[in-house]
Amino acid sequence: MNIEDILGAVTQSGLRGGSSTDRLRNSMGGWASGQGSGGGALGGRLGEILNQAGRAVGGNRNLAIGGLGALAGVLLGGRRGLGGAVRGGLGGGVMALLGAMAYRSLKNRGGQTGRVPLGLAAPQTEAERAELARNSELVLKAMINAAKADGRVEQSEIQRILGRVQESGADAQALEFLAVELKKPMETAVLVEAARGKLELAAELYSASLLAIEVDTPEEKQYLQELASALGLEPEVTQRIHQELGLA
Repeated sequence: MNIEDILGAVTQSGLRGGSSTDRLRNSMGGWASGQGSGGGALGGRLGEILNQAGRAVGGNRNLAIGGLGALAGVLLGGRRGLGGAVRGGLGGGVMALLGAMAYRSLKNRGGQTGRVPLGLAAPQTEAERAELARNSELVLKAMINAAKADGRVEQSEIQRILGRVQESGADAQALEFLAVELKKPMETAVLVEAARGKLELAAELYSASLLAIEVDTPEEKQYLQELASALGLEPEVTQRIHQELGLA
């Protein structure tokens, strides 16, 4: 099971927060499922940013619209126990959506148009595919790290998380990987260092953290504030990300 498969299963499970799918649906406002990888007429906020990003990379054909279609199908259809191909597509869709949020939140910052992040822009070379896999793992680690923000994850909670992820179709290898990650100490410094000088990735890691938790405890709120500061994200940027996910 590759990283995108695990990311897809974890996202569908909701990890510790029950609102992650609602937040994803909000950020996909205006997307019509069934459009496929060919593109077509894209509506709403997401359609607007996809068209802008498409122009920046030489056309919508160079965007990961197929992954977004897979994600829309899961969110709108409520499917569980996904097959590997669909689950991997879900993980790719998550990276594309995080990339779209990063692109939108950073656009026009300081007069800059911003770079279209990998994941939203479909990788064209082996080097780009390897970079996207690394970024996907960092996004997954950011979600797990956020789940630890209000204290150590107890064994009973780990079992509940693994049970939900297993229901989403994860195999034994993925469950073992997640169990190890959930038991590790927090790795905030690792995430911050990986995103140093990469504002698009920093915005993706922050967005992924918001997806993973409910943000209903003082510890979680403080963690997000400290994470944003360490990642070098300005309040204006994080505010846009919160708005994209339907959060105050």
